[in-house]
Amino acid sequence: MKKLYVGNLNYSTTEEIIRAMFEEHGEVLSVALITDRETGRPKGFGFVEMAEDSAADAAKDALDGKEIEGRTIKVNEARPRRERGPRGGGGGGRW
Repeated sequence: MKKLYVGNLNYSTTEEIIRAMFEEHGEVLSVALITDRETGRPKGFGFVEMAEDSAADAAKDALDGKEIEGRTIKVNEARPRRERGPRGGGGGGRW
């Protein structure tokens, strides 16, 4: 299994559109488009998990730099999530 980062998405792009694009290259386990917690609006990026590493590599090679809904998307292997501190990270608030 390999997880891919998909960036520079049009805010109107749906999970169904992303799934269909990646399924051309192999089995897609999940698609998650990231939204802002407060507004619920899309942030313009997401993640795709593919069952086979070779299929993920083929999708990355084929789709990185492709224009989708007027935007040139970026596809990379996802980096592991960083651990956050007890407060969840973020700006340096005043005490």
